[in-house]
Parts: sequence; C-alpha cells; structure tokens
Amino acid sequence: MKITSETQSRTLLIGGVIAALIVGVVGGYFAAHLGMADMPGMKSMEMGVKQGMGNMKDTGAKSMQGMEGMPGMSTAPTGTIVIPAVTRQLIGVRTAPVSYAPLAQEIRAVGTVEYDERKLTKVNLRVSGWIEQVFINAIGQSVRTGQPMLTLYSPDLLATQDEYLLALKAQAQLEDSPLAEARQDAAALVASARERLRLWNLNDEQIAAVERRGKAERVLTVYAPSSGIVLKRQALPGNYVEPGTTLYELADLSTVWIHGDIYGSEITAVRLNQSAEVTFEAYPGETFRGKVAYIYPYLNEATRTIRVRMEFANPHLKLKPGMYGNVMLHVDAGRRLVVPKEAVLDSGLRQLVFLDLGQGVYQPYPVKLGRRSQDYVEVLEGIKEGDRVVTSANFLLDAESKLASAGGMQAMMGQIGMADWQMRGAYEKGMEGMGKGGVSAPPGREGEKEGMEGMKGMEGMKGMPGMKSEPGKPVSETRQVSGFSLTFSTVPETPKAGETLLRLKVIDPAGYGATNAQVVFVYTMPMPGMMESKVKATHAKDGMYEAKAMLGMGGTWVVTANVTLPNLPPISEKFQLTVAGGGM
Repeated sequence: MKITSETQSRTLLIGGVIAALIVGVVGGYFAAHLGMADMPGMKSMEMGVKQGMGNMKDTGAKSMQGMEGMPGMSTAPTGTIVIPAVTRQLIGVRTAPVSYAPLAQEIRAVGTVEYDERKLTKVNLRVSGWIEQVFINAIGQSVRTGQPMLTLYSPDLLATQDEYLLALKAQAQLEDSPLAEARQDAAALVASARERLRLWNLNDEQIAAVERRGKAERVLTVYAPSSGIVLKRQALPGNYVEPGTTLYELADLSTVWIHGDIYGSEITAVRLNQSAEVTFEAYPGETFRGKVAYIYPYLNEATRTIRVRMEFANPHLKLKPGMYGNVMLHVDAGRRLVVPKEAVLDSGLRQLVFLDLGQGVYQPYPVKLGRRSQDYVEVLEGIKEGDRVVTSANFLLDAESKLASAGGMQAMMGQIGMADWQMRGAYEKGMEGMGKGGVSAPPGREGEKEGMEGMKGMEGMKGMPGMKSEPGKPVSETRQVSGFSLTFSTVPETPKAGETLLRLKVIDPAGYGATNAQVVFVYTMPMPGMMESKVKATHAKDGMYEAKAMLGMGGTWVVTANVTLPNLPPISEKFQLTVAGGGM
C-alpha cells in the first residue's frame, strides 16, 4: 500500500482539525474550571481558534472528498492502525520478510537409560547339588563368556558320568563281536549317556575330559554363558541348589536402551531408524548418538505422551542404567514458508501476525501455522512470500489494533505514547491561531502577546497526559513481608523508556539470600486498555533475581513482584516506578 503526497496533505489537514478541537476543548475546560474566562488573552485565544476553524471549513470539506481509500478510513480492514515514524522508533518496531527457508524441527524429551532386555542372562542349573567354590562373588563384577563362576557337587551328575564310562567300556568290549545287534546296543548306550550329560550343561570339552581320565569328575565347574555385569547373585559356598534356581543375573552393557516420552503432537515426526542424540550433565560437552528402534503403540494416559525406545552403543560403559539425559531428535522438514517465531501472537483460539503495509500502516492478519523450530514457524495459510511482518512490539500494536477496532481513536493514540505527538501539534496550531486570527486582537503582534500573558496560571497543564513527560526517578525500595526482606531496584537506577533490568533481592528471616524462590514480574501502566506483561526472573546470586522488561514509554509503571517459596504462602508486592521519556 502506498500513500501519495496528496494523501499525506489530507492527513495533515485532518490532524490540524483535531488539534484545533483539542485546543478549544482544553481552553474551555480551564476557563470553566479554573476561573480563566476573564483572564486577559483568553478571548483572543478563543476568537483565534474560531477564525482558524472558519478558514479551514471550506478547504477541509473539499479535501475530505475522495479520501475513502485512505488507510484507517472506513474501507480499511478492521484493526488497521497507522503509527508515526517517531513513535515507531520509540516503541522499537522491527519487521522481517516472509520467505522460504529450511525448517529443521527439534523434538526434545527427557530420556532414561535402561538395560538392553535382549542381553539379560540368568545363570541356573538343571541338576541338584551343593555349591563348593564361588569365583564370581560380588554384584557389579564384570564377567566374560566362558569364565568359571562356581563348582558344584552333584550325586546325580556323578552317577551319570559313571554310567557314561561304563557304556564306553562295554562298547569297546563288543567292538569285535560278530553280533551286529550287540554292537548297535552298546553304541546307543554311549550316545544316551553323552546326551544326558549335555542336557545337564556339560559341554563337549568337559565330556571329552571325562573320557580321557576314565574317571568321573567329583565336582562340576559352571561357566558364564555370556559377558556382562552381575546384577544379582545367590550363589554362596555350601548352599544346596535345585534345578531352576537362579544363581546369577547378568546384563550386557555394550549397548543400552534409552526411553523418551514424546508428546502426541510431535509423534508424527518420529520415524524408525531416525538419528537421535542425548547429552548428560555428567559429561558436559559430550554428545552420544544412536537411533530410534521402536515406537510403542499405546499412549500413557497419565502424561499423555508416547514412549519411544532408542538404542545407543556403550563401548566404554559411560551410559549407566538409571541415568537421566536430554534427548533430541532432529527432523528435516525441507524448505517451508516461515516467519520468525517472535512475529506470531497466539491467543490460544487463533494466531495472527501484523503485516507491514508501508508508510507506518500495520494490519493484523490471521494465519494457520504448522511445524516449529527453535527460531521459525511454518505458515500454512494466510500470508505469502515477500510480505513483511512485525517481529518486535507486537503486543503494543495488538492493543492499539483492538482499541481502533472498538472506535477508540483517542485511546489508541494515547495508548502507545501518541498523545504527546497529538498535543504538541494542537499546541503549535493553537498558538498560531491565537496571534493571527483573533477578532479582538489588536493590530500587529499585540494580540499574540496578550494571548501569551493570558496563558499565565496554566502551569497545571504540564501534569496532563501527553503535555510533558515526568522525569525519571531512582528506584530502590525495601519491604518486610512475612519475615522476608524484599528489595526492588532497576538497572539503570533511573529507568528510561526501553529495555530495563528489574531486580528483586530476597532475604530470608535468618538473613541469608533465598536461592530456591520462583520470582515473576508483572508490569503495566495504570491506564485504560493497557495490557499486563509478564516475565520470569532468574536467580543471579545471593538471593538476587533479575529479568529484562520492555518499558515502551515514559511515565508511571506499576511492577508486581510475585515470589513463591517452598512450603510457604505466596508473596505478592506492588512497586511503582517513574520512567523517563520525551516531553514538550
């Protein structure tokens, strides 16, 4: 949208009309309520305003023709506002273009390290007997495959070894027998005895050792079936064990599982074999990489999340079951139409952005959003590539847009500091009319002089909003609440319009700085339609909590400090500060 020089001249003309009206209203107010009707110069001022209005009548009527297309007139979209350049600079309006860019979505979750269930092993026996020696005798001990774990004396196992040796001896004696059936029966007895030894967990090497000795082994050595860490141990010397008794539980930690809970709104972006990263406070600066192995097919009703299982290699055993880590899944969504996330105002029911139409004209526009990254938001509907959107001072523009939609033009201008601009224009035009157009003014500049003299006694007007900004005052105030000492201050000590650091020092009844409090600052200006802003403070040191606040204009601000301490009633204290700003 472009504004021509003709449109600008018409806008100035309308501003002059409004300014003259304001001067007339202000003058009438003080004349009626402050006893100024008979003061010298007031009649000159009144007649000057009337003549100025008379001269503007015809020109204004002609200039109003064809203005229907001006921004902010009846044909403009609802909520469209016009902000002068000075005010834009004061409140810090910034814009950014709508463009296509790679959108990398990040899904974050808290992960818990757990054992790989596929690599858990239980060591038990299939015969009964007594444990004689124990070689693995501590929980947490590392075990290798084939490592001796214990020795067992078993009468049943000893008898089976003797049967096997007898079967071997009989087979040797019948080897030269002419009866084939006898040779076959002897071989079957040997095979049956050998199979029974195998079923009782003797390996081929142990059976071969029995054959070489020709004598049964009194005790059986039990070897580790796999490598791992001992989780449980019930093997004690002298214990009698029966078949099925679990002597050890082993866990192979060469790989581990990490479970993370993902919100339902993000689960559609998670895929099998997708790369995953996890970091731990125990290993600062180190990132472990794995992949998504399984997405559970059900929802946790308590947390409304879906569990995702990830696999991570653990060659140095740094990842220990039970540890908590920060899981991050990277999703490459490709090139998408995006805007900075600061540009979006989300009320819960709808999302909108402010379009920059040029020449200080801004229009709220609803949008439909998609995926979000750390810095950008995908736009599905509403705006197009090349549009410019506001990324800073959105909340001020939103407040003005709502006031403009409700028809509160004067409230809108005063809301973001435009009253000063408006009253300054009224002051200049009123002063010009006082000296030049007054009917009762003497020749030359005597009427202007008389009018200036009549302005004496109007010093009280400087307290009116928009006439002159009050200078800032140093802020430092201490209060005692529920045994706690609260000291409120700002940086700089005398706050100015713009970004200001709010500080609150919390001292407990014992005289120490409270480091476990939660502090939230809520700040606003005490004027109709001004919205509250909220910012959470962070703990700096020794009970000092700090947060940055944007104080957009000079004047009186009210800051409410909300302090929450464990097991104590919440504390809420209001502090007032005067912010320095420009004036007449």
